Amino acid sequence: MPRLSHTGVKTVGARSVGAAIEHCARALRAARVHFGHGTDNARDEAAELVFFVAGLAHELGAGAYDHALSARQLKRIEGLLRRRISERIPLAYLTHRAFFAGLELYVDERVLVPRSPIAELTLRQFQPWIEPARVRRILDIGTGSGAIALACARAFPRALVDAVDISAAALQVCRRNVRALSLKRRVNVLLSDHFTAVKGRRYDIIVSNPPYVGRAEMRTLPREYRHEPRRGLASGADGLDSVRAILTAARPHLEDHGILVVEVGNTESALLRAYPKLPFVWPELSMGGAGVFLLNAEVLDAATGAL
Repeated sequence: MPRLSHTGVKTVGARSVGAAIEHCARALRAARVHFGHGTDNARDEAAELVFFVAGLAHELGAGAYDHALSARQLKRIEGLLRRRISERIPLAYLTHRAFFAGLELYVDERVLVPRSPIAELTLRQFQPWIEPARVRRILDIGTGSGAIALACARAFPRALVDAVDISAAALQVCRRNVRALSLKRRVNVLLSDHFTAVKGRRYDIIVSNPPYVGRAEMRTLPREYRHEPRRGLASGADGLDSVRAILTAARPHLEDHGILVVEVGNTESALLRAYPKLPFVWPELSMGGAGVFLLNAEVLDAATGAL
């Protein structure tokens, strides 16, 4: 039987990857940690923890489960597991990596952990709402780690992407990821409060995962979210402050064939109450997630009064 450490977390007794994953998954379930920063269940999170320490690619899957772990690796797994449980730190902040639309990114507590369902839409090149061949310029508002901007750059290899954020600290992380993925020539990183740094520029796609958590919900978030930058989550009383700013100012920055794509998560109902006349399109997402709306330039032209 594995012994108990002084923290109350069982030490890893078995030396294989598969056994370590089972052990970590049991501990995470027993501790009732919150999942929602890249994984949604204990086993997937345990696999990420163990594969990270072992230096294994997730593509190996179950084929790596018989891989033997060293005593040093077992000790490191236990240390990360202990912190994940006792401090409720999202695993991505402990490993400093996150995956988004097939990209591996560096993350730390200066940025939100990338998890937007917009990833699926980038992989689909936002079809059928825009013709990929026409896309030359893209704007990502509230870029954080740069996840969406970088995914767009990969999805549209002929496009230039402006990645903007109000946080200078977040943009340090974004620039690190831009360099790591060798995309400096096509991804322009800018300090900007929404559209302030891109005056006069027009885009085929404006995309954003802005802050959208309302005041009441902020008070009830699980402890894991307390480690994320508040500025990236909180957005006024009803969670729509940033979304309103985007809707009000987006049209002059869109090409006539352009589209606006914004994640609002569970603030969707508040958005529909605030803008009952806007014909939002809500793309179906097969990979999980919801709360992403899409509007095209023509709709925004007709909706001047509704905004």
